Amino acid sequence: MKLIVNGTDVQVSDGINVSRLLVERKVRLPDMVSVELNETVLQRAEFETTPLHEGDHVELLYFMGGGRGTHAV
Repeated sequence: MKLIVNGTDVQVSDGINVSRLLVERKVRLPDMVSVELNETVLQRAEFETTPLHEGDHVELLYFMGGGRGTHAV
């Protein structure tokens, strides 16, 4: 089955769910990734129960904090 993952065509096993996609794609830090499926951000609890279908658009997103401002006080 073909999905679009982060803008790239990807072949995956038929009938997989979001959790399995993270395993197949060898996603580092899966507990830290957010998943957007067809422009809808999923709750982590939905990963195991959300099936993927041919042509779905998936974005795997990491939100990082930090940095240092350069503003004068």
